[in-house]
Amino acid sequence: MNELVTDLKSLHEETLNNLKSSKANNTIRAYKSDFKDFGAFCAKHGFKSLPTEPKIVALYLTYLSKKEAKMSTLRRRLVSISMIHKHKGYYLDTKHPVIIENLMGIKRTKGSIQRGKKPILINHLKALIKAIHQDKIEEIKKLRDKTIMLIGFGGGFRRTELISIDYEDLEFVPEGLKITVRRSKTDQFGEGMVKGLPYFSNKDYCPVSNMKEWLKLSKIKEGPIFRRFAKGGILTSHRLTDQSVVLIIKKYLNIAGIDNKNYSGHSLRSGFATVSAESGADERSIMAMTGHKTTQMVRRYIKEANIFKNNALNKIKL
Repeated sequence: MNELVTDLKSLHEETLNNLKSSKANNTIRAYKSDFKDFGAFCAKHGFKSLPTEPKIVALYLTYLSKKEAKMSTLRRRLVSISMIHKHKGYYLDTKHPVIIENLMGIKRTKGSIQRGKKPILINHLKALIKAIHQDKIEEIKKLRDKTIMLIGFGGGFRRTELISIDYEDLEFVPEGLKITVRRSKTDQFGEGMVKGLPYFSNKDYCPVSNMKEWLKLSKIKEGPIFRRFAKGGILTSHRLTDQSVVLIIKKYLNIAGIDNKNYSGHSLRSGFATVSAESGADERSIMAMTGHKTTQMVRRYIKEANIFKNNALNKIKL
């Protein structure tokens, strides 16, 4: 009997671990952060947040819309509230008419156009590299930051993917550099993918050449590629955070005299996709590098890149 109880306890613990592992850590943190805001709304107005009712959720979504939240934010909050309920063993009908029709009404009222962060294009990338060269910091820091920019742009990396690269994920081949991405936002089961970055003729902008220089100067032989510096310019063994990538990008945009307000860590990735589309790369080639699972976002990049190429106004002669 004791063995059966022990087995059941072990199975219960393993099941809980499986449930926790079903979503990436960043996703779980996002759910909790979103639900915290919902909880604060409920507490302020005397509502129960867990379990809650569809009409309370509808009121919360209206409250967010009045604060100029985007439609994408409203949908994400709805998913978060639903997922927290599910994990706690409660059911919430997110398809209830009061929620769905309220969302439709909000969408008609304010529209659903999404204005993403600006992409870092070729002229921006060159300005960033120039700014790095001009910055009054240690050469080793310059090389790290430069390599982050070029690898991030050249591989269409998400910032979380970029800071997750380990020495063991790199393979230099005659054609360039292969980088194994072990897990990403759209690869929750860790199937992984390999990105191939070829050599550029201009070494100053070549991600492969700069990666080689960075490894040589930093003497990194294992573990995280992109690491933090301690005081005195001492390179540590600690991995950079994804927020660090954002701060680095914004820092050099500022030095380059570019307003950094509408740029983010995603700007390197979107810049790669936009520039590739402008250069004539098809959506399949872009997706092979970025790892997008659907064509929706890639087609948006291609559409924006070609906005002046196939413009009907070009046919008008004045």
